[in-house]
Amino acid sequence: MSYTVQKIKDKLSIVDVVSQYVKLERNGANFRARCPFHAERTPSFFVSPDRGTYHCFGCDAGGDIFTFVEQIEGLDFKGALKILAEKAGVEIVYEHPGAGGREKKDESTRLFELLETAAIFYTSRLNEPVEKYLKERGINNETIRTFRLGLAGSAWSECSEYLRERTFTDKEIVDAGVAKLSPLGKGDKGLIDKFRNRIMFPIADSAGRIVGFSGRIFGSEAHPDAPKYLNSPETLLFRKSRVLHGFDRAKQAMRKHNCAILVEGQMDLLASNQAGWTNTVAASGTAFTPEHAALIRRIADNLVIALDPDEAGLKAAARAARTALHAGLNVKVAEASDGLDPADLIQKKGANSWRDSIREAKDIITFLLDVLEKHAKSTDQFRRSVESVVLPFLSDVSSPIARESYLREIARRLSVSESAVAEALAKVPVAREASATGASINTGDSRKERSSFARKPMDHGRAKQAYAIFLWQQSLEKPIVNINKFAKDLSEALGVEAFSVLGTLSEDEKESLRFRAESMYGKNTTLKREVEALLHVISHERLSADLREATAALKNAEVTGNEEDVAVYMSVCKLLTARIAQLHEPV
Repeated sequence: MSYTVQKIKDKLSIVDVVSQYVKLERNGANFRARCPFHAERTPSFFVSPDRGTYHCFGCDAGGDIFTFVEQIEGLDFKGALKILAEKAGVEIVYEHPGAGGREKKDESTRLFELLETAAIFYTSRLNEPVEKYLKERGINNETIRTFRLGLAGSAWSECSEYLRERTFTDKEIVDAGVAKLSPLGKGDKGLIDKFRNRIMFPIADSAGRIVGFSGRIFGSEAHPDAPKYLNSPETLLFRKSRVLHGFDRAKQAMRKHNCAILVEGQMDLLASNQAGWTNTVAASGTAFTPEHAALIRRIADNLVIALDPDEAGLKAAARAARTALHAGLNVKVAEASDGLDPADLIQKKGANSWRDSIREAKDIITFLLDVLEKHAKSTDQFRRSVESVVLPFLSDVSSPIARESYLREIARRLSVSESAVAEALAKVPVAREASATGASINTGDSRKERSSFARKPMDHGRAKQAYAIFLWQQSLEKPIVNINKFAKDLSEALGVEAFSVLGTLSEDEKESLRFRAESMYGKNTTLKREVEALLHVISHERLSADLREATAALKNAEVTGNEEDVAVYMSVCKLLTARIAQLHEPV
């Protein structure tokens, strides 16, 4: 696989890949942008074409094209590999270590293959009654094929047996969520299919790999008490909180329009796509989560929520809106006319009605004000509802300009002063959810005693600064400074032990330092003089630190009466004092 990875890197530059997700602007030899992994106003995300890497100084995200696609698409390495191979037009070639030339596949690879096989099985069982029902719901053959709809029949273990015949083990079938262990007397050889008497909707990850299924009840043989929809259980591959149904097909349109549409059900998703809104996704039978919001935020800035218009749907829309606001998305809510969900609206009133609902969507604050004012029985009830429902949403709005505009609108609706609304807003408790961007927070204990210069050189700002310059210059084809001399001088200034410790930093840490040095000194015309001055100061700091430690050890030896140690540390202190004095002598 290393051959495939290198071939992809040869064909795709870091700028080619990143620019498909974020707008890059030239910044010297590099490019910069607002980071797609956390909300920010000032660009702190940098891309180096020469090194093929990126780094964000705001959230510390960084890596190469594979790391970037993993982070922005929410995938594992193999998922990123699949996407990049398709972009580069490169065939994935697997290496075959071991006897007989067979590669041992890991667990996730086997499960992906199993679920793909199951999807093929369900698709092959699609029959005329299912197609007739889907057409009655307004779903055409092209949409059925595109979304790979299928059928799980009434037999207890038909899918399990099909998978067994294709060398998948019972454990793998259960682990993939396709079957479960059966009670005695049911199923075949201990397994019972998870999905029976259901229209099957495959659910894919961002790379288009099947990770699970959603099944809608269908047929006269279905149990009357069975749930209308049944989803795959949580598995190694399927995490409901991280997967948006349809995202793999919607992301290009989301990027193009800078907007995503969130619907509730599988039929809503299919109908909306068929009506031309290919930027539609569904939450796959779970609440809209911070992980879902982060996935959308990395590609688009705007979200239109179009959940079912009943009371449960409105509450779900409110929860989803608040989660999206926390992630920094601009949120609007589409109201379907006559209380119809999106699929029924499109079927009964046509695609134009759905288009009008999307285009006339209201921002979340205005939507809430309209709904509460419509249902309020008195002015006082409306006021109390605004305080308890709307103001918490207003506190989540990240833009101060938008927040002030909403504040003015609320004051107008309530016929009160803006200062009164601002005072009430200030009393709203702020309970922001943890960021889903993965930004790290420094919780180090500042009371810890500072370690030795030699053991922890990264604790010393100038040592870190000099090593960053060294790494940056070392990465250039034509460095400004003499790299060999710089390495020797830096080792002497820091001490051999400290220089060795810095060499053990991870590649991600080193790349972060390279970007920092490049951004600070990239346009510096006096770098050589700056480096000489920096090394001089580092030498003085290290010798001074060593002198302090030696002096403390000398005092301890004097207190304990250890004359041998007193003599040793007395000699060390004199030597260090002399070397510090030499640094002050004119050259």
